[in-house]
Amino acid sequence: MNLSFIWHMHQPDYRDEFGIIQMPWVFLHAIKDYYDMPWMLTRHSGLKATFNITPPLIRQLKLYYENPQNNDKFLNLWLRDISSLNRTEYRWMIKICKSTPYETMVSKIAYYDELYKKDSYTNQEFFDLEILFLLSWCGVYLRTNNTVVKEMLKRESGFVYEDKLSLLRELTHFVKGIFDYYAELKNRDIISISTTPLNHPILPLLLDMNSAKIANPSTNIPKYHLSLKDDALLQITRAKELFTDTFGFLPDGFWPAEGAVDENSVALLSECGVKWIATDEEILFRSINSRDRASLYTPYEYQDMCIAFRDHHLSDLIGFTYKFWEPQRAAKDFVSHLWMISDQNEDATVFIILDGENAWEFYDNNAFDFFDELYKNLTALSWLNILHMQDVYRLPRKKLSKLHAGSWIHGEFNTWVGHKEKSRGWEMIFITKRDYEHHKDSLDDDTKAKITEHFLASECSDWFWWYGDDHFTEFGLEFDALFRSHLISIYNLMKIAPPSDLFEPIIQNRSSVDFLLKPQSYISPQINGTHGSFFEWIGSGVVHENRTSSTMDMPKSPVMKILYGQDDENIYFAFDADEQIMKSCNMLRLIIDPIGFNEEIDICDKKHYLSSHADITYEVAYEDRIEIRIDKSSIKKQKLDFRFELSSGGTVIQTLPGFGVLEIDMDSDFSDRWFV
Repeated sequence: MNLSFIWHMHQPDYRDEFGIIQMPWVFLHAIKDYYDMPWMLTRHSGLKATFNITPPLIRQLKLYYENPQNNDKFLNLWLRDISSLNRTEYRWMIKICKSTPYETMVSKIAYYDELYKKDSYTNQEFFDLEILFLLSWCGVYLRTNNTVVKEMLKRESGFVYEDKLSLLRELTHFVKGIFDYYAELKNRDIISISTTPLNHPILPLLLDMNSAKIANPSTNIPKYHLSLKDDALLQITRAKELFTDTFGFLPDGFWPAEGAVDENSVALLSECGVKWIATDEEILFRSINSRDRASLYTPYEYQDMCIAFRDHHLSDLIGFTYKFWEPQRAAKDFVSHLWMISDQNEDATVFIILDGENAWEFYDNNAFDFFDELYKNLTALSWLNILHMQDVYRLPRKKLSKLHAGSWIHGEFNTWVGHKEKSRGWEMIFITKRDYEHHKDSLDDDTKAKITEHFLASECSDWFWWYGDDHFTEFGLEFDALFRSHLISIYNLMKIAPPSDLFEPIIQNRSSVDFLLKPQSYISPQINGTHGSFFEWIGSGVVHENRTSSTMDMPKSPVMKILYGQDDENIYFAFDADEQIMKSCNMLRLIIDPIGFNEEIDICDKKHYLSSHADITYEVAYEDRIEIRIDKSSIKKQKLDFRFELSSGGTVIQTLPGFGVLEIDMDSDFSDRWFV
């Protein structure tokens, strides 16, 4: 019987637009898990495992090699004197220092336990709290082998500034050697190393959002989604480049982010030279239309790709259940499951695949006692071979004729799309991508390269994990802000005012009722550019741009309200604006998708004219406000998406509507909205 472990080492990219890491979890897991996990393996001869190390982890871990306080918000504040912290910074530091799991980590250090329960601190108590927080995250290797860590843990209180400097020097030196340690173990054939597409994206959703509906027909997906195939390809190729630069060899295997696969994504990985992947058993069972567990225990092949399917139950026992058990009982239980599988399945190969970092802080002693007992039991089994994935790749495989779309959670993609918050995140990406396509030809190569990096970062699966109501973190707002910051940066790089909705947290789940009223009936106003008869626009839709964001420090934008509607022949728009700000505006760009209409309208002088472009005829009037009429006769599509960009001196200062796109259904008769 064969057993193969794959440990997934991953953290999302916590860097803001300035490259500063906003949350310290990469560093904390580095001193607790990234070295300890392979080290615990090497303490027992004959063991092997595969470690999947993701690019965001690689990129960020390297930022801690020299002067980490320059690259990490937490460490920067950690080194500062308490008197220099403002109220927000002080409270945030306390929030971080109290984020450590209490039972397994805080309570094991007596003075940390005491400070953890306090609501206010003297300067010395706050100082001690900061140091004890980092010490609590030091793994078993550091706590047993590092003199500085051992001495400070023994002392527990009364620390001085030199202690901070000494501790940070030790931890920085330790972190710098982690990837070298992996390379050494790879050369000794104890481990194999794989990776994941660059920013941990859900590849099937990048290629085609309809994959979510294939996996689960009831899943709601964004209406006007785009294929991001070019981005998907970059996510793979750049991951390979970064991995090779770090470890000195090309990766032969990938753990697709979240075990998310479909036939198209596997084909793309294969085209990029990937030889093996891994995913969840649910994908296998849906692919073969059978839940026969005997079929699980072998490597498979689909279109020349070797695939390992994880034993969900056994993997979850380690990830979620055994933390409550005594180590000896847990190890014996795991072995008993292996024995039953071996007894019922000749030449079985069992794949245990799970997170290699986040579970252990919920075990006593960072799971050291559990793994020590488990590995001791496994090496004693004469009938068990423990392999890494390079060994598995050489084993015989069963053929798969099809591969179901899905992920490691329920064999579908609802964790990353479906809920309105999750879909809102995708919509923002698609809107930003469309806006970029309209402007990219005017950008230089360096700017386009920076924008590409932000797009790839925005596609990380972790942002969508925390949207919706299926997962919770007290740092949800921080994740939300990081996601939106990438899209805001794209607009800033294009020198375009970002849509106001990008400054509004998605996680608030704000209703559009506050700022959007859809059309109630047909309208046929005169286009004269003035605030004429009020009754001409009764029944129109209204977008209150001044209500779309609650961010108080945003620069004031010209357009405060959009009126819109239609009759049988035309579509109408009116823009109510601040006249003083509008004096500096000279151009309004009108974008209509999916028909590809993109035209700049001159508003430099107050005027009234009729024009046509790409077979679309439109009328513009500007006196007190801008009014537009668009002739519907040559438009063949039923549903249209409208976007507007207001420019001053060649710089886009407002994108409209601020919440994304304004959809108009050409065939609507408003029968569901009639009122008296």
